[in-house]
Amino acid sequence: MKRALGLVTGVAAVALLLSGCSSPDGSSATSTKASGTVQFLGPEDPKTFAPVISAFEKKHPDITIKYTQVPFDQYSTTLQQRLSAKDDTIDVFAVDQPNLAQMAAQGFLVDLSDLKDKAKAATSDAQYKINIYNDKMYALSIWNSTQMMFYNKDMLDKAGVAAPSADPAQRWTWEQTAAAGKKAMTAGAASGLLLEQVEAYYQLQPLVESVGGGSGISGKDMLDVDVTNPGWNKAMQWYGNTFASGLSPRGVGGFQTSAVFTDKKTAFFVGGPWDVGNFAANAKFDWGIAPQPYFEGGSKVTPTGSWSWGVNTASKNQAAAKEFIEFAALDPAGSLATTEATTIIPANTEAAAQYLPKLEAMGGAHSKGVANLITYEISHTAVARPVSVGYVQFESLINKAFGDIRNGADVASRLEQAQQQIKDAWSQLK
Repeated sequence: MKRALGLVTGVAAVALLLSGCSSPDGSSATSTKASGTVQFLGPEDPKTFAPVISAFEKKHPDITIKYTQVPFDQYSTTLQQRLSAKDDTIDVFAVDQPNLAQMAAQGFLVDLSDLKDKAKAATSDAQYKINIYNDKMYALSIWNSTQMMFYNKDMLDKAGVAAPSADPAQRWTWEQTAAAGKKAMTAGAASGLLLEQVEAYYQLQPLVESVGGGSGISGKDMLDVDVTNPGWNKAMQWYGNTFASGLSPRGVGGFQTSAVFTDKKTAFFVGGPWDVGNFAANAKFDWGIAPQPYFEGGSKVTPTGSWSWGVNTASKNQAAAKEFIEFAALDPAGSLATTEATTIIPANTEAAAQYLPKLEAMGGAHSKGVANLITYEISHTAVARPVSVGYVQFESLINKAFGDIRNGADVASRLEQAQQQIKDAWSQLK
């Protein structure tokens, strides 16, 4: 995930309660103070977590945190291999939230259900539930995310289009956005609309959910797939048409897409909070922010989710590991420290309330209203990716279908093919 550096100020730390023990007769026993070295594995640059590690070690002088980075494109495979081998040199590891169910089912994550009440109070409902599998909690949310629509006001002015408001009550529809984008193209814009992660379920799930297509995964065991219903077909037909018509440009993918906006090649760009700092530094034109659109007559839906941290069941220092992730997730000061060197929303609600005004200030007048917008979306429109032991296979296969659809594949037949592929991949899980 590409993010520009952000600024954040420290806040007063909230004291952590040390876990006590009880003797067999129920009387209180003396607790053992956690100490030693905690080995922490994740995909981020070490500079990202230096502030939270420093803050934690200052507060817990008997615990040392040693962070090891594994590049993102190797992280999932490396983590799977090492956890499968019961590698006890990993104590804490970053959990890509949609993968939590599979990791919990494999026995890789320590049950943290004793922290359920604290976790529920500390974050949004979606960010709490994403860590639950079979009614047990296996990780704590560290970061959160959302999407918003950025617009090039200079292009809209040239096309005679009034810019959208940052007020979620005045949210545009996708139909409005496409029409405005076409007008901008008539006035000289190279393209009218681009979604940042053009082939990613995270980005496209809200389109399907907005027209009632559902997440694509359902059932008691969350292993029933349905990506061929009318909602899926309608949303993907619309999406495919944005590329077929030239409204959205082909030939760019991943996080290369943000440059399409900064290079003045599109009127509307749907991206994340990390783009605020990026555009503040690199967009040399008048730009602004509006809520992510929805389909006319449909639901208002935005994506959410990012990374949680969990404790390895093979760890020999689980007490200290748990202290560390509680600090990063449940203590507002610790949560803020995880965002000090990167532009990302802290999952902790109290920390987010302090962080978001600073995010808004990055873009000056361009990003006015973004703090209230993000706060609203997290509470009212956020829909998390489904929790399923089959999510990894689902995401891989459906993302390939998205890629084919944007490049011209027939929507109905490609979704039918994806459905069968997912069923085949899941057959060994049932």
